Amino acid sequence: MANNNDNKVLNVPPKRVQNDACISSAEQKEQGTKAQPKGNVPALRFPGFTDNWERVRLGNMCEVQMCKRIMASQTNPSVGVPFYKIGTIGGVPDAYISYELFEEYKNKYNYPHKGEVLITCAGTVGKCLLYDGEDSYYQDSNIVWLRNNSTKLDNGFLFNILSNINWSRLNSTTIVRIYNDDLRNLQFHLPSLEEQKKIVKSLNAIDERIATQNKIIEKLQSLIKGLVDSLLENPSWEKVYLRSFMQFYSTNSLSWEQLSYSNGNVRNLHYGLIHGFQTSMIDSTLLPRILPNYQPKQYTVCQDGDVAFADASEDTNEIGKAIEFSNTIDVKTVCGLHTIHGRDIKQNTILGFKGFAFNSRYFHDQVRRLAQGTKVYSITAKNLSSCYVYIPDMIKQENVVRLLNAYEENLSLNRTLLNKYEIQKQYLLQQMLI
Repeated sequence: MANNNDNKVLNVPPKRVQNDACISSAEQKEQGTKAQPKGNVPALRFPGFTDNWERVRLGNMCEVQMCKRIMASQTNPSVGVPFYKIGTIGGVPDAYISYELFEEYKNKYNYPHKGEVLITCAGTVGKCLLYDGEDSYYQDSNIVWLRNNSTKLDNGFLFNILSNINWSRLNSTTIVRIYNDDLRNLQFHLPSLEEQKKIVKSLNAIDERIATQNKIIEKLQSLIKGLVDSLLENPSWEKVYLRSFMQFYSTNSLSWEQLSYSNGNVRNLHYGLIHGFQTSMIDSTLLPRILPNYQPKQYTVCQDGDVAFADASEDTNEIGKAIEFSNTIDVKTVCGLHTIHGRDIKQNTILGFKGFAFNSRYFHDQVRRLAQGTKVYSITAKNLSSCYVYIPDMIKQENVVRLLNAYEENLSLNRTLLNKYEIQKQYLLQQMLI
């Protein structure tokens, strides 16, 4: 490949926007003053290809399709065909549907073909996967795929195009969803099919390393979950109801529009962040801030060891998900929208123990039975007060927390390594695509 030195470590430049369908005319004019390859060609190209790339509209080549809706009552936590949602696609499923329902819906309704591109349209928008052909089902509307009807477009190339788009540029405000028309109206540049396949083959090498790293992370996640469930459900320890040692405090109802990562003095935990956390503890210094104009007059500041529960979710597996606070001494932090703020006022537990205990299977089973609602499930502080945990002596708590923290630190290191691979791929995408 021209201009490529495989023996050098890539020096990743600042990320630039690749979705020129989302770039304003002013930005296009500004970019036109910079050094760019002449014509519709990328900066990095295989030798032997000189033709300009063709500008195309995705809706002229592909159809947007999705699975039939699955109700929460049709899922279970462990048996059957994996049912992926925006939070689990590409990772470990936390819900399953029966084989009978899967076969019925697969035959009656739309279902992806092997190799087609799946994309998340809510939550972490724009996450893309190539469907591997394995039996699995996907959350309707939140996850869609592109039915490729064109002989000019390679699915692997489309996957890389969609993975390289800054979807936030589709809107002047914070984007919370990709709509079908956003996909249909997307415009991008397309080379010949032969050049597409060469680009895809080159990018597949780093994709394979990313896939291997994801498997390492999945195994660690499964190991941690198994250890939490097996270690913490121990009836030989003292059975303690939350009402006897946890005090709950009121929280605010600030929306994302009232928060900022750069402006403000008080940190705020929004329930949406709890659903996205991959560990049992959160460093308060990483949370967004409350914009000064919206800072509440009265609030309870979080302390190290305090816990926040998500009190609302469309998923029973996510309702009551808990996170324990750390690094709050120098950072003023409060609990926000759809959270329940709890504190161990009897000091029965050490730092870190509650985060694991409140996310264990036996505790969450109690919460799930108490959850109320149909489409959106909710719990209250009163509900939580009636739940119990098993608490050992302080020495055993320290041993449990030390062991589980070691695995979570290993998990964090592997996520950092994964991020480096993804940055490297992003650099290649920026250079090899227009």
